[in-house]
Amino acid sequence: MSSQQTAVSRAATEARVLSNYVGGGWVEAAAGDSLDDIDPATGALAARIPLSGAADVDAAVRAAREAQPAWRDVAPQRRARAVMALREALWEHREGLAQLVTADMGKTIDDARGEVLRGIESTEAATAIPHLLKGENLEGVATGVDVELVRQPVGVVAAITPFNFPCMIPLWFLPFAIATGNTFVLKPSERDPRPSQRIFELIDAIDEIPSGVANLVHGARDAVNGLLDHPEVDAISFVGQATTARYVAQRAAATGKRAQALGGAKNSMVVMPDAKLDEAVPAMLGSAFGNAGQRCLAGSVAVLVGDAERQEAVREALVAEAAKLTLGAGIDPATDVSPVVAPEARRKVIDAVGRAQDEGADVLLDGREADSGPAETLMGPTIVETEDAESELAREELFGPLLTLVRAADIDEALEFVNGSRYGNASAIFTTSGRSARAYRYGVEAGMVGVNVGVPAPVAWFPFAGWKDSMEGDLHANGRDAVEFYTRTKVLTSRWR
Repeated sequence: MSSQQTAVSRAATEARVLSNYVGGGWVEAAAGDSLDDIDPATGALAARIPLSGAADVDAAVRAAREAQPAWRDVAPQRRARAVMALREALWEHREGLAQLVTADMGKTIDDARGEVLRGIESTEAATAIPHLLKGENLEGVATGVDVELVRQPVGVVAAITPFNFPCMIPLWFLPFAIATGNTFVLKPSERDPRPSQRIFELIDAIDEIPSGVANLVHGARDAVNGLLDHPEVDAISFVGQATTARYVAQRAAATGKRAQALGGAKNSMVVMPDAKLDEAVPAMLGSAFGNAGQRCLAGSVAVLVGDAERQEAVREALVAEAAKLTLGAGIDPATDVSPVVAPEARRKVIDAVGRAQDEGADVLLDGREADSGPAETLMGPTIVETEDAESELAREELFGPLLTLVRAADIDEALEFVNGSRYGNASAIFTTSGRSARAYRYGVEAGMVGVNVGVPAPVAWFPFAGWKDSMEGDLHANGRDAVEFYTRTKVLTSRWR
């Protein structure tokens, strides 16, 4: 055995096997199989992820079910204080969490810090639960008859979260779920579960959150199906690709569960002839290439509006500035474009660009030949123009450092293109015209709209509100939607003679 093989073997042996967190304690998964958790910047083995099965899921769900009646009886203000204690722990450890996000997922350290702060904002929003849980009443609807509406917890809820925001998205769900009186089971992405593991280490030290209220199960498909099929799970929150969101929603419906399943996206950014390019271009490039394009709010299509001369000017500005972006490890503060999560993710984007080129698309900036790095996860920023508005690059979510350009004569043609997408997560317009901005925000079929904002991410007091194939279900994550999703209404009609 070579010295390199020996080192790899030793690292595999020494890598920590992550544990599940069930009923207030760390437990080994009953399933013996595991996956490697690889640092996407270096290729180093960071940990092993147990592939929990039905028995592991059952243990977590039953712990949650056992804890739920007592937790429901805790006064809302005390539950809010428990969530505030979590917020304080997250704030104290925010830099360590950001470093862990970068190490496990790969994004730049600045992006990771922003992600952690967004998760903390969601936690802060959930501390307002005594106010958000208030119901309604109307007295005297008939002689001596009063009616009252109250909100009560759903019961045991579970969340299945994606790799691209391994800290923020679990914190979209967990604080609101437990603040409303539910108990909770998290199944994080098997690609980068260590930030979730760290969040639960913080929870373990918070006395105000009793045993069984929050539980963690690692795994992949078997764990997902275990949660979807378990009769004691009352609601499922999910974020991931559109096909899986549809699967989750259908499977949840078949087993009588409430579901909010946030799916994929193909977000367009419209550049009007009057847009200020010195402001619009940096915002567009940040949207397209930040987190290596692995955001469900990434602007992956730029719609260039106007005459040919103006369209050429926008195209040249985008290519020139994108060529200046620095490719590298996320932990390096100089990095603009970080690794994608895994080698197969890079290959998927490269193959799509190759197919588009074969079909006549114009590759204006080609990042395919950039040094892929030790983990084979680096790809330079790539810009492709296509005349086929229905092509793969124009319509399909590819989740990489790729920006597709299409052209439109005017705002009506731009809206026709944008609204032709099966997705409706987000869109943005860059303009100095209030008339154009209003026409776009009124007419675009997307749940989140930016006006001169490249990444129109709502703050935590508003819902993350995708439309069309970007969302399965009626209630979104965060804001008042979160409270409505994690509670059931009960209407009481009373007459006292």
